Amino acid sequence: MITLYQQHDSGNCYKVRLALSHLGLPFRTVAVSSLDGSTRRPEFLVKNPIGKVPTIAFEDGRCLAESNAILLYLAEGTLLLPADRYDRGKTYEWLFFEQYSHEPAIAVRRALSVYPQRRAEATPARMAQLLEAGNRALGVMEQRLAGAAWLAGDAFSVADISLYAYTHGAADGGFDLAACPAVQTWLARVAALPGHVPIDAV
Repeated sequence: MITLYQQHDSGNCYKVRLALSHLGLPFRTVAVSSLDGSTRRPEFLVKNPIGKVPTIAFEDGRCLAESNAILLYLAEGTLLLPADRYDRGKTYEWLFFEQYSHEPAIAVRRALSVYPQRRAEATPARMAQLLEAGNRALGVMEQRLAGAAWLAGDAFSVADISLYAYTHGAADGGFDLAACPAVQTWLARVAALPGHVPIDAV
């Protein structure tokens, strides 16, 4: 059975739980967090030297980190990764977009808003910059979803799982999704799928 080392309210960890749920794969979780320092302890650093979650461990002791790498590993050979070469390439494109353009703005602004330990970093200038960058990323998604049901190809994939995780909680970071009706419709579409679990599900 897969063991998922995670911080439960992390969007990056939620991605992995969501993929595991859609695939019907059994797993167990172990709570670790950068907020309490547990990701910097030697016993965790052996599993992931970067000291971040999520990290999954297999029964044979091998480990895999980085949320989108985990998604691709889990999705290989399943309907969550498109068989068409171009659509698969677009899936990778969205995963890179999520980590480089979306998550650094939307997830970070949420963290600075939600976690008391991070609020000292929430200067007005930084929050304004994150808001602008996050709205730009949401606009890219809106453009795609205004003419398509899913982000990559014609079916639900790990591209949708990856972007759903932090987009669905964007309001926690002060983002107004009223300007993105297609994104809102897509969020509802993802949440209505069989196998979907909310972020706070235990």
